[in-house]
Amino acid sequence: MIPFTVPAYEQEPELLKPVYERYKKALGFVPNLYAVIGYSPNALSSYVQFTAEQVKGTFHGKDREAIFLIVSQLNGCEYCLASHTQSALKFGWTEDETLLIRKGRSPDPKWQVIYKVVKSILDNKGEISNDLLTEFYNVGYNEAAIMDLLALIMVMSFTNYAYRMTQISIDFPAAKEI
Repeated sequence: MIPFTVPAYEQEPELLKPVYERYKKALGFVPNLYAVIGYSPNALSSYVQFTAEQVKGTFHGKDREAIFLIVSQLNGCEYCLASHTQSALKFGWTEDETLLIRKGRSPDPKWQVIYKVVKSILDNKGEISNDLLTEFYNVGYNEAAIMDLLALIMVMSFTNYAYRMTQISIDFPAAKEI
């Protein structure tokens, strides 16, 4: 594989500087993955706008991080597992809880169902059985929630694939292996 180089801040297009400044303010640095996605200002801007809109959806903060961990685990993305484990801890998950969620073994039935739904969507290119969809509805979700879940799977898969394609260095503490 041809290695990707993480561009220096000074090399980034001017129009992305405000985006990078937000990351610097929130995290103290610009994550390597966002810098590499920034090779395409359109790709990074689209990603930022899409994720900003999804904050208004069914899943918020702590729940979003758990979903991102599930997707990243199933897609085998070490970078996003590292990043979102740190975020999940900040939102109040314990490290043990993050490991159980990633395995699909949370003691909370809601997270067991969400794990199965995400796995089905990823494994079957979006298809989900009626029984599994009914199970999702029975733990308190509706049609809007399944669409929001699909959107979160899509946006997380984008960053998962971007990392797997670029194999840039991980600039977050590594997540525990399961």
